[in-house]
Amino acid sequence: MAGTLRKVTLWRKRSRLRRLSTFEKVSAVLLIALSIFMLLPIVYILNHAFKPYQELFVYPPNIFVRHPSIQNFLELLAITKGTAIPVTRYMFNSIVVTGLGVFLITIVSAMCAYPISKHKFPGHKLLFATILLTLVFVPETVDIPRYLVVSKLGIMNTYFGHVLPLVAVPTGVFLMKQFIDQLPDELLDSAKMDGAREHTLFLRIVIPMIMPAIATIAIIAFQGAWTNTETSTLFMQDEEMKTFPFYIHTLTSGMANNVARQGAAAAAAMLLFLPNMIMFLMFQSKVIATMAHSGIK
Repeated sequence: MAGTLRKVTLWRKRSRLRRLSTFEKVSAVLLIALSIFMLLPIVYILNHAFKPYQELFVYPPNIFVRHPSIQNFLELLAITKGTAIPVTRYMFNSIVVTGLGVFLITIVSAMCAYPISKHKFPGHKLLFATILLTLVFVPETVDIPRYLVVSKLGIMNTYFGHVLPLVAVPTGVFLMKQFIDQLPDELLDSAKMDGAREHTLFLRIVIPMIMPAIATIAIIAFQGAWTNTETSTLFMQDEEMKTFPFYIHTLTSGMANNVARQGAAAAAAMLLFLPNMIMFLMFQSKVIATMAHSGIK
């Protein structure tokens, strides 16, 4: 019985392939080749972290490691062995900052988008246009105002000093609003007639229905917070409050040659990249749903 089912499945797959036109077959082959080519940087990063020093500087460079070694990771740990701040402290700071950042960015974006979309208060269009206008500003133009705000609030050398400058994400508000706009007003009105209050509408109805947008914003927030070095540079004077990306930036800076610590830098780059890849793979279906604008029909 099982063998018969496998034969039927195989026959169906072959029949589908036969129905494809020549253009569709050529397009499929080209897309597969392009996908493999786009995977090469990821393969290189993963292999580069395990290369011994004799392979790190070989010319022409090899994509695949020939003699894998964990020496680069041991070197990364050994660099801070004699210092007061171990590398694990930088990683812990990054984990805390990223977790707080993702949570606050998604919540603040949703809480901002909901009233703009559904309450239509006076000036809501102007407010939304102002939020979108901030997209044209490069980050360097707001460095001084951010520094003054963080300094006046007294949150220098704290985790909130890392997180607060990252909370305002105009892209998050835009995506959230586009999804909330697609929620039927009748659904919210019926819930109000049943006695639901605003916080119930927001938490029990709106949030579950915009999960694709939330997942997308979470990925964007994660990437921004996990790789951020600006807050450590501007707002953190204590070394124990700085993050892992900042530590990676200082690994090879100021060295007398271009060879020292390159192995540790390769291992650190992989550790910095892996969480981003894992985060995207976990929520890729939600991201695709967001980009396709698949809201409530």
